[in-house]
Amino acid sequence: MIDEKTLAAIIEFQQDEINDHVIYNAIANDLKDENDAKTIRKLAADELRHTEFWEKYTGKVAKPQKIVTGFFGFLSKVLGYTFVIKLLENREEKTISAYKSLEGTIPGIDWLIRDEEEHEASLIAMLDEPHLKYAGSIVLGLNDALVELSGTLAGLTLAFQNTRMIALSGLVTGIAAALSMAASEYLSTRTEEETTKEPLKAAIYTGIAYIVTVAFLILPYLVFSNYFIALAVMMSTVFAIIAFFSFYMSVLRDEKFSKHFLSMAAISVGVALISFVFGYVIKNFIEI
Repeated sequence: MIDEKTLAAIIEFQQDEINDHVIYNAIANDLKDENDAKTIRKLAADELRHTEFWEKYTGKVAKPQKIVTGFFGFLSKVLGYTFVIKLLENREEKTISAYKSLEGTIPGIDWLIRDEEEHEASLIAMLDEPHLKYAGSIVLGLNDALVELSGTLAGLTLAFQNTRMIALSGLVTGIAAALSMAASEYLSTRTEEETTKEPLKAAIYTGIAYIVTVAFLILPYLVFSNYFIALAVMMSTVFAIIAFFSFYMSVLRDEKFSKHFLSMAAISVGVALISFVFGYVIKNFIEI
């Protein structure tokens, strides 16, 4: 006999499985790569089997939640389907622990646990999303922009004490640096013997990542007239970008969030503080 608490948990399991089934099918239907589409449809079929397993205990047919499936469908288009699939499967690590607590209570659940632990993990490892091979180029552009431009803007803040001048100088510096980084990535990729990356695409990914970061960091100086407020918002933006990208990479690479976040944050803040001090010294020395 299943108690009410266990039944409530099973209903939630069933709901998650049917949601994942719909999300995976929607992703597969949007793909041009038939190999990845086939793999993802296999994942979708597995989730449907899991839903039907729980249906025997709930006595109900679960309906997908449109808000949830729509949200993850949107994420797959913006951040990539590999990220979404890994994000969903990472959530299922907690689900597996919950499944294990039901061993001895739910007949056949050992099959479900094995399916979650082994089969789906091997299928996910087969995914080969094209743009992920350029993740290193994106990281290069993002890291460099965060460190260089946050430091530059911090130094210019005390040197100029004028948000428009700071924004103009930062924009010119940022565009020049983006072009330089893109060119360097092109040449670097071109000389690599064992690489599947196309040099031009690698350069474009690096340049775009740099330019987008530049735009976010300069925006506070165009919105606020008080340069200290602009500086505070800019540094908050730096932390927000680092947090978002650290989470993104930690999911894709199955690594700890703190590993990426702490190192990137420490470097960016350190460079910004040093530049801030130099800006103050230079301002007084040159008497701007």
